Amino acid sequence: MGLLSDPNRRRALIGMLTRLNAPICLICYMAGVAWFMGLAFEPFTLRTYMSENAMGSTMVEERFPSGERALATGREFAAHKKKNGGMPVDWLVRTMQSRGLEVFTQHFSRKLPFPDEDKERYMVKGTNVYGILRAPRAPRTEALVLSAPCSPGNDNNQAVGLLLGLAQYFRSQIYWAKDIIFLVNEHDLIGMQAWLEGYHHTNTTGMDWSPLQGRGGSIQAALSLELSSDVVTSLDLVLEGLNGQLPNLDLANLFYAFCQKIGVLCTIQGKLPRNDWDTTSGYSHAVQTMMLMVLKQASGRPWGDHGLFLRYHIEAASIKGVNSFRQYKTDATTVGRLMEGMYRKLNNLLERLHQSYFFYLMPSLTRFVSIGYYMPAFGLLAVILLLRALDLWVQLSSPPTKTEEGGIEVPSSPGVLSILTPLVISHLTGVALYTLPILSQELAVEHFPVSETEAVVLTAIAIYTAGLALPHNTHRLLSGEGTEQGWKVLKLVAVLYLAVLLGCTALINFSLGFILALTLVPLAAFITPHVPKALSAFVMVVLSPGFTLLFAVFFFQELQETPVSVQEGWMLFLSVISQGILDHALYGSLVYPLVALLVYPCWLLFWNILFWK
Repeated sequence: MGLLSDPNRRRALIGMLTRLNAPICLICYMAGVAWFMGLAFEPFTLRTYMSENAMGSTMVEERFPSGERALATGREFAAHKKKNGGMPVDWLVRTMQSRGLEVFTQHFSRKLPFPDEDKERYMVKGTNVYGILRAPRAPRTEALVLSAPCSPGNDNNQAVGLLLGLAQYFRSQIYWAKDIIFLVNEHDLIGMQAWLEGYHHTNTTGMDWSPLQGRGGSIQAALSLELSSDVVTSLDLVLEGLNGQLPNLDLANLFYAFCQKIGVLCTIQGKLPRNDWDTTSGYSHAVQTMMLMVLKQASGRPWGDHGLFLRYHIEAASIKGVNSFRQYKTDATTVGRLMEGMYRKLNNLLERLHQSYFFYLMPSLTRFVSIGYYMPAFGLLAVILLLRALDLWVQLSSPPTKTEEGGIEVPSSPGVLSILTPLVISHLTGVALYTLPILSQELAVEHFPVSETEAVVLTAIAIYTAGLALPHNTHRLLSGEGTEQGWKVLKLVAVLYLAVLLGCTALINFSLGFILALTLVPLAAFITPHVPKALSAFVMVVLSPGFTLLFAVFFFQELQETPVSVQEGWMLFLSVISQGILDHALYGSLVYPLVALLVYPCWLLFWNILFWK
């Protein structure tokens, strides 16, 4: 405090920070990247542990015996699904009733803003079927959910069969203290969204659904099961939910504990845990696993049906069976015992999961990185913006300089309109990017030989590209030539704007905030009107949000060990754009409006500064 309260020391500190501003910023950027890459190194991470005392795995004996019968039920379900051409509602109702459940159905419909060409649907109509096993030993104020999506074709039939087998087995037990809801939802996430809105009496997405006739208690936790083969080689845990939300870490710890107890191979991001952390290949494996989680979380989309539960403060995860070429095989009985053990431990909870972490990254199922370890990496990048803002503030507040004739040169102060004009026009461009692709799809289809989906995506790309020319030199639109002070004031506003924007984003979705900071902070720090225009413009375009998304698509495919050609990557890029817009319209994903209304206009401000005259 004494350093800041003494005027002489304060001036010396500010002078040092401004004099060494560029080297300090460069060191902070390199340190931030190095810190983040070091998070995957095992000595710098924490070993996972169970924080909730009621969820130790040693107090439960799993006895589920009916794996083969569950597979037979799954084959029967598949036959009825093929016969009906979709969800066999009547058969499911009868089957659940025969297992002693209270069975209810929910009808729903949703018209998409434009056709989903990936899944070939536009007007979606379906039915959810769910059965409730009432708790015999409690007042029925709490509930657990086990769901299995009714997928098209031959996918996930075994999961539905195992769900019905578990329902029959659970019905014969008397120790349940919570209601257990067995849900088979149609049309994957859309059906799950309809059921959750109906269960909680909310309608945040404008979907049409019938009210639920039966409810259980307050949902404490949920698991979504996906199995598409009679045997599996491993079980993959999926945690990433809507807008980057994650379940309580104890849910992942519970899954791993039972996999170890029962002897099931378990993975996260499709990758097995490794013990050779001190080798190059072991470290590379941990980095790939962590980066896959970062990219999935940054996308803001739910990566399984569990992802929509998280917005209702319900801890949820998806468990996917993987049948690869590994020799080790796990049958349905073993998977059923694992699910039984997890639900019995969740049944013991006296309160919601809260003792472990909600913000974390996982280089493997055995290690995790808490928020206290990864936020410094973002902080090192964010401090660059504050240092640049300090430098600009000192330059703007410096006293007038003397001329050679002995007079005083007073820098001309910028007009208010010269600053407000690029701010307003840049954000109007963002509003157009957010609203026009969907509103103008019919007009585009009438005048161009494209489908509705292509019209939406191409319109978004066209507006994004046109934005490069629209705010160009807008500071001269109303107030004549720009001034030297003008671009400094505009950059000071833009740098502080970006710092607040990235800080708020990182608090909600660290992965998205960090990726944006990696690309936007360098250009925000060093862009001025005096740098070479052609090279700087090329670098700015490469570091723009659109190209960041394009690079992320290729990088994600490389991490998944499924590299694609340039043409395939471009088609995936277009698909990601359409899915991002759909996820916002259907489920309330915030990534598309964040990029269109805030990130892109902020980038345009720096683009305007580059061409300031």
